[in-house]
Amino acid sequence: MSNEAAPGATTEPSIEQLAAEMIGVGCRRVHVLAWRDLDDPDAGGSEVHADHFMRRWADAGLEVTHRTSFAAGLPTHATRNGYQVVRKGSRYSVFPRGVARELVSRKGYDALVEVWNGVPWLSPVWCHKPRITFLHHVHGPMWDQLLPRPFAFMGRAVEARLAPPFYRRTLTMTPSDATRDELLHLGFRPERVVAVNNGVEEMFQPADGHAPLPTIVCVGRLAPVKRQDRLIDAAVVAKRRVPDLQLVIVGEGPLRPELEARIAGHGAGGWIHLAGKLTHEELVALYQNAWLVTSASLAEGWGLTLTEAAACGTPAVATDVNGHRSSVVDGVTGVLVPLEQLGETIADVLLDGPRRTALADAALARAKTLTWEASARGVLAGLHGQVMARAARG
Repeated sequence: MSNEAAPGATTEPSIEQLAAEMIGVGCRRVHVLAWRDLDDPDAGGSEVHADHFMRRWADAGLEVTHRTSFAAGLPTHATRNGYQVVRKGSRYSVFPRGVARELVSRKGYDALVEVWNGVPWLSPVWCHKPRITFLHHVHGPMWDQLLPRPFAFMGRAVEARLAPPFYRRTLTMTPSDATRDELLHLGFRPERVVAVNNGVEEMFQPADGHAPLPTIVCVGRLAPVKRQDRLIDAAVVAKRRVPDLQLVIVGEGPLRPELEARIAGHGAGGWIHLAGKLTHEELVALYQNAWLVTSASLAEGWGLTLTEAAACGTPAVATDVNGHRSSVVDGVTGVLVPLEQLGETIADVLLDGPRRTALADAALARAKTLTWEASARGVLAGLHGQVMARAARG
């Protein structure tokens, strides 16, 4: 059950129309619960997604409050892009603290969006107002990367067994059909799970030409689940067949010291570059210059960096995991392979100019169909449906 429509379709109501109908039945104040917000140093694709829909809903007249965890150096209250941000509680205490606050101030909001990022807020238990849940991906094997073994087992148990029964009547939205399939496997009801594709920001545009040397780029938080260490090993394999290969890894995170050591161990400091965090303009330029974008990630909800690069005319070679299957059409806009084949496949595509050009053209064409406006509208349509159903019941 996906929101992907035929190009040019205009029958769907706009965000403004949906918001006006919600306000008309007394639903103006929307609270969004999430683990982190966009200004958090550890922010990633989930936080980008939330910002895109919240700013558009606020522009349409809804009063949006984003409740999230505290991060050092950030104020507890802020205004961003027309919506309010409240940061209270640690990475873990934010969940009970946030729920308690919502229960105390339940007259202060009219509808709720729960962003389930590993740990659920269990809104079906305590929230009796119109609500939806947005779940980017099922963590599954990621728990072993995120937590020590006993706690990883608990994380998997909560995500796969304990929490799903509470959510089976809740409208749950995801960014991809792949994640939707995973939720159905966990027992979620097909009619209550809707896939709404992510978008691509307009600043990502193609440019003429690429870097003179075959350059591949990887963008993401430097964390075990992203497996940039294994990507370095794959690049070393590809380098044997593509002597001029350059790899640029963008991002910051706890894995950086290990990556520096791995690069040094391979004697690859002259061609593998840890670029750190880039500005938007620098990132766009890097995508435009690259010959390929890549990712060795263990799991993704969507693979946002791959579609950003696609919008710049750069195809992907990445691991064959669920989120990547949604952002890349295998064999059409890029190539998806098991991790152990990543290095050889990167070399294959770099050495085949006509194939790489065909992949780039298809990637760009598909990226043009993905907009954040459509994504924000799709999520609001889900919440709108819950609000109007509640209004109809009086």
